[in-house]
Amino acid sequence: MSIYRTIGIIGAMAEELELLHRHAQMESETVKAGLVFYRGTLHGMNIIAVKSGVGKVNAAVCTQALIDLGAECILFTGVAGAVDSSLTIGDIVVSTACVQHDMDVTALGFAPGAIPYQEISVFPADEELRSLAVRASRDAVNGRVLEGVVLSGDQFIASRDKVQSLRDVFQGACAEMEGAAVAQVAHMNGIPYVVIRSMSDQADGSAHMNFAEFTVLAAGQSYAVIEGMVRSLQQA
Repeated sequence: MSIYRTIGIIGAMAEELELLHRHAQMESETVKAGLVFYRGTLHGMNIIAVKSGVGKVNAAVCTQALIDLGAECILFTGVAGAVDSSLTIGDIVVSTACVQHDMDVTALGFAPGAIPYQEISVFPADEELRSLAVRASRDAVNGRVLEGVVLSGDQFIASRDKVQSLRDVFQGACAEMEGAAVAQVAHMNGIPYVVIRSMSDQADGSAHMNFAEFTVLAAGQSYAVIEGMVRSLQQA
């Protein structure tokens, strides 16, 4: 029996949760903070699934509401732009940690990404969930699966210069717009989490050309990983 009675599953966009809704047995809906939370079961496990919306504020509100509704761990799935130069479209990043790359109080002497007067600014993912995510990802995709730091900011990265800066400053694996907010709220509540991101673009000047096309591919991969993780948790 799993140590988690209820698994929280977050996606930032509708495409990311469409397959989950299609295959899980959804039983009820709860509206909280303008978000719709779907309760149901997948492989016999209780789940609560929600679309967070885009950006860190949406993700933070969503995560706290999900925890308040009873989620005991959080799996956050979606798409991201590759920052690590070894990654290509279709590869997967499993978070070792998350950090806000646009948190910048360097003018007051803080390191890039540091949240002033807070004990921690880089939020590590749960090791067991990471291990399950890596295994499920390798089963789900033919591409590379990389564990690395997920960088979050309220901006869509589409500049080669910005990508290089994120590599140099944060040694990040990928860039997106929600993961660090989910991670911080989970940490503040003592809830284990992991972020799983499929690379839908390369976060450079070509992003505006290929993002929409590869969102469908990445969303399918995201569901396959979540499905594999839930199955493993059910057997744990």
